[in-house]
Amino acid sequence: MTDSTTQLPVAAVEERIGAFLEAKTKTTWERDVDLFASGAVSSLFAMELVVFVEGAFGIQVEGADLAMDNFRTVERMSALVTRLHSGGDGA
Repeated sequence: MTDSTTQLPVAAVEERIGAFLEAKTKTTWERDVDLFASGAVSSLFAMELVVFVEGAFGIQVEGADLAMDNFRTVERMSALVTRLHSGGDGA
């Protein structure tokens, strides 16, 4: 049985985020590429990313965590997801 304290494997998180990005942008992204600096992803798309990570990983992204910097790369999104999923949001 799985519960909310179960650790998410970073590689699995990155793979799922990468698959979402690839489906939306028709581009495969390296985990450390700045999506916004590349010009392929807009700030409006950042809201789609927020909605996706919340739904896909059962977390809530609020307050300071809504910073665009947390969504710049697959690597940063994965770090955010694993931190929030493990209860590292201070709640």
